[in-house]
Amino acid sequence: MPPTTHHTARRDRDRRDRDRPDQDRPDQDRPDQGRRDQGGRRRGGVDPARLAAYDVVHAVSTRDAYANLALPAALRERGLSGRDAAFATELTHGALRRGGYDDVLSRCVNRPLPELDSEVLDVLRLGAHQLLGMRVPSHAAVATSVDLARRVAGVGPSKFVNAVLRKVAARDLAGWLAEIAPDPSLDPVGHLASVHAHPRWVVEAFRDALGGSLQETAAVLAADNEPPRVTLAAWPGRSSVEDLCTEGSARRGSWSPYAATLAEGDPHRVRAVAQGRAGVQDEGSQLVALALARAPLDGPDERWLDLCAGPGGKAALLAGLAGQRSAGLLAVERQPHRAGLVARTLVPRRDRPTRGVLGTLVADGTVSAWRPGTFDRVLVDVPCTGLGALRRRPEARWRRAASDVAGLRPLQERLLASALEAVRVGGVVAYATCSPHLAETREVVAAVLAGRDDVERVDARPSLPGVPDLGEGPEIQLWPHRHGTDAMFLALLRRTG
Repeated sequence: MPPTTHHTARRDRDRRDRDRPDQDRPDQDRPDQGRRDQGGRRRGGVDPARLAAYDVVHAVSTRDAYANLALPAALRERGLSGRDAAFATELTHGALRRGGYDDVLSRCVNRPLPELDSEVLDVLRLGAHQLLGMRVPSHAAVATSVDLARRVAGVGPSKFVNAVLRKVAARDLAGWLAEIAPDPSLDPVGHLASVHAHPRWVVEAFRDALGGSLQETAAVLAADNEPPRVTLAAWPGRSSVEDLCTEGSARRGSWSPYAATLAEGDPHRVRAVAQGRAGVQDEGSQLVALALARAPLDGPDERWLDLCAGPGGKAALLAGLAGQRSAGLLAVERQPHRAGLVARTLVPRRDRPTRGVLGTLVADGTVSAWRPGTFDRVLVDVPCTGLGALRRRPEARWRRAASDVAGLRPLQERLLASALEAVRVGGVVAYATCSPHLAETREVVAAVLAGRDDVERVDARPSLPGVPDLGEGPEIQLWPHRHGTDAMFLALLRRTG
């Protein structure tokens, strides 16, 4: 999203606002708390669900916040649950992922969007999603957006918002796309980018990773725009899926024996999560850790390493699995604050040591702090563009650029090379990314292995029995439209000499 200037006017904050004509709004689109805050007081004519959505969208656009972190906090702060939380979540994610709304807004505003105050532009984005992407009646979407603009920007800007959104409401989404999207027969990639609100370079990357299939590319783009359920992981030895289903009304996951999904609600209200016995973790990430733990070894199986452990989800799962075999995991993280998160995840109570944990080390994973060949199993989940998690981080598609891929490539190669030096002969390394981009996945593996005769690829598919559509191997690429997971990539590599 383009940078915008800040507008600090808060005039008429306490003025009584006109009633919204929303009596005929369907129940599923009307937050239960209506126009009142947690204590039942009127909040400048704006209901708490829309205020929460605005808070998150504005934090993302002006402070580079992460929606997946800011939204749960906003929901808790405003006391939202059930329909209210679902409404706020869809409004937030929709406004962030549909960066194409800016194309619509630019046709309804007589000046460049970056010249608008950031508060006004964010209100317009939220209003556009209600008009074009949700079942909110037009009059209600416009009126509530005007109320919100008056609260955060003032009376004058609220009149501007009213005029712009009335122009937006003149067509539905299909009508706007007919004007904005390229002709699919002339530019199929550009058409998919417009229709599914993804940057063109991301569409091209997905297409290439899917072997050129435009049909599958369209399917994964559509899946990216579907809000995912919250997935929990029961850390082995500390909790179970049964605990999560009993305590949090969760349902068993599809592929991982440690996964459970929440239909709605705050995961931190699940007792096992609050107590540090379980955590929030996509099922694709769980499968990557499981594949490494299940890969056959030649020789002992005692020392495991997570080379890029922050924030600690995979490390907790691996440590639990290691503890069941009398093995131990060393978690390494370069950033001290992230290493602190890992340490608290691995050992939530200092007075109660956790089985399977060797410790947490603040270190640069590209520079070994151990002798070569020390470990039996090594996970290197490298920093990447995160294109595989666009369902959960809708703003990431607009923050990243194609140049970021090349910028990350040297680090990814150094980390994989370091992991291969850390593992002993007969041991296994798992190279993982939360991105399907070929330049971050297969090309990195090929570049590091070029000229080496002491490493062999291991077919990862047998390590994930029951998971369908894993391709021809030996590497694995998960997909949201195939597996309902983030688009995680995994390569298993064994040191042979």
